[in-house]
Amino acid sequence: MFFTRLISGVVLVLAALVTIISGDIVLLVTLLLTSLAGLFELYRAVKVQEKGFSVLAAVGYAGTLLYYLMLLFGLEAYSMIGLIFLLAAFMSVYVFTFPKYRSEQVMSAFFGVVYVSVMLSYIYQTRMMEDGAFLVWLIFLCSWGCDTCAYCVGVLIGKHKMSPKLSPKKSVEGAVGGVVGAAVLGAAYAAVVGKYLQTDSNHIVMYAAICAAGALISMIGDLAASAIKRNHEIKDYGRLIPGHGGILDRFDSVIFTAPVIYFLAMVMM
Repeated sequence: MFFTRLISGVVLVLAALVTIISGDIVLLVTLLLTSLAGLFELYRAVKVQEKGFSVLAAVGYAGTLLYYLMLLFGLEAYSMIGLIFLLAAFMSVYVFTFPKYRSEQVMSAFFGVVYVSVMLSYIYQTRMMEDGAFLVWLIFLCSWGCDTCAYCVGVLIGKHKMSPKLSPKKSVEGAVGGVVGAAVLGAAYAAVVGKYLQTDSNHIVMYAAICAAGALISMIGDLAASAIKRNHEIKDYGRLIPGHGGILDRFDSVIFTAPVIYFLAMVMM
């Protein structure tokens, strides 16, 4: 299991390097496919799509595709209008097929598009910003860096449980260590790449602050994904990534971190 997980992790890192460095259409298409896979996992977990074809799920997939097309053609300013029309489409399915779907399925279907597809898209949107080729790595640096630092600190000195019912192994000490560790990683990263950045600001302080805030949110993302799994009594969302589970198992913290990094960079940089 360890070697399977290690090999899968290496492949994921290499894939991330290729797609994110390439940017543009390569990254957009990769995130579209990742979003569709993650959406399928969530829909299956929350019973929006169980067996066979589901009109409700099909609307969600179509909404994801249209949303990414809007990003491709620079129409992200109209994304809120798009989401409102998507909600209307979900409600139309609910009304005209009643009582085939329950109200909680409709709400979960809409939630899935926002939670998975829209939030993951901020990886692409961050990459397309000024200095985005460097800023985008903060998403992974603070989420995965926080996870690693929190684990190490938790193992060494963790005593107070942070969320015993959702994740018994996570501690308050580990959480603090994760945030501090992410901030240090962000500062170190800024020190290395600072000379290549175009924006005129104190990059070390800014990157450290962004990573610290992103680390806090990443822990919420991790626990939120665990809560959904607990509610629906599943261990993993899928088996797409050997040793890691599904897309949502691997990107649970990144989903929350990506939009936070994007908006913090917009405000602070």
